[in-house]
Amino acid sequence: MRIFSRNTLGKIAKGFEVRQDYDALKSALDGWYDEVKRANWKNSADIKSSFAHASIVGANRVFFNIRGNNYRLVTYVDYRRSAVYIKWFGTHKQYDEIDVRTVSMNLKPIKTPEDHDAALKEIERLWGAEDNTPEGDRLDILLALVEAYEEVHFPMDPPDPIEAIKFRLEQQGLDQSALIGVIGSRTRVYEVLRGDRPLSLAMIRRLHEKFGIPAEVLIRPTRPRAKQQAA
Repeated sequence: MRIFSRNTLGKIAKGFEVRQDYDALKSALDGWYDEVKRANWKNSADIKSSFAHASIVGANRVFFNIRGNNYRLVTYVDYRRSAVYIKWFGTHKQYDEIDVRTVSMNLKPIKTPEDHDAALKEIERLWGAEDNTPEGDRLDILLALVEAYEEVHFPMDPPDPIEAIKFRLEQQGLDQSALIGVIGSRTRVYEVLRGDRPLSLAMIRRLHEKFGIPAEVLIRPTRPRAKQQAA
């Protein structure tokens, strides 16, 4: 799927830097971006197959739970154009104060940040335009321009392998026990998730086959994990 906009997602993460769970939130958003970028949704059932706890509101509005039920991400999905538009992100409490059915969606050649902001506003206005219409053609061109601009100016961090595993379990409503037999024994699962033991090629293959986590994500080096403070 094509995600609009990377800049929005980056601003979301930056806006929550002061929170104690920022590192975990950033990892979860990176995981969400990577999974959605690799997806090819044709309908809402495709979304639910990967994100069991996603909610479909109306014809094209979808919200995703991030970090369990701590945060929610509101999007618009255009299945015909394989596009996802990020509209809103906030805590569960903030979400309860908006109407996801009516929240509004926040375009000339894109060379500057101002051009980029204008393009996104025009995309919002045109979102859902019919194919083979002047509005639909304009939307297609703008999506391509924004996508190319963001590839250069807003690169996204690839997800950490361990966080990618945890994210996939969370989105499928599973806990760490689902990894027993895939990674190995219960002890081996804990060792891997704590970062004490690297993923082997056999583990990577089984994780990919069982949960559909891309092998190119799993083979990446894991990020250093903070050590627990002694009591």
